Amino acid sequence: FFSCRISSFRSRPSFLSSDLLKFKPSVMSNQQQQQQQPSATQRLQPKKQTMEDAYSPPANFLEIDVCNPETHGLNKDRYTDYEIRLRTNLPVFKLKESSVRRRYSDFEWLRAELERDSKIVVPKLPGKALKLQLPFRGGDGRFDDEFIEERRKGLEEFINKVAGHPLAQNEKCLHMFLQEQTIDKAYVPGKVRTT
Repeated sequence: FFSCRISSFRSRPSFLSSDLLKFKPSVMSNQQQQQQQPSATQRLQPKKQTMEDAYSPPANFLEIDVCNPETHGLNKDRYTDYEIRLRTNLPVFKLKESSVRRRYSDFEWLRAELERDSKIVVPKLPGKALKLQLPFRGGDGRFDDEFIEERRKGLEEFINKVAGHPLAQNEKCLHMFLQEQTIDKAYVPGKVRTT
């Protein structure tokens, strides 16, 4: 059972000042009220976009393309690498545009580094195509144009997900992967400091 206690104020509450108690509402004419308040149609009209606004880069952007696959070497020394082009205006990146070439094994290295040193869930890489490498299968296997294109799409999706994550953007390994011509695998893991 609940009990309820009602108390009453014998004096005026302290938050009310004598000035507030003397308040007299002013009377405004309908014409004065209409001048102070914008009409409904005025409030809903959006600001017109200028040509400069329409064609200027967005406030923050990060564009990464994985493109131009090239296959190098012969027989067992054969591998495919991909060009990674980056364009951004995010202050965390020291270069606003960069282009590097990376192999699938470099993507594996990046994924392992991010899993080890960051607090994010790192997406999976596209598969390794082990079935395509069997000797009794015809064709070029993992060097087949269709497979290379599918892998390129998967790598592009992977790197855009990773680089788009705010926590991953501070990792040294990501910056080295995206903007340094060679990857120093003996680097000291850590965060990038923005100036």
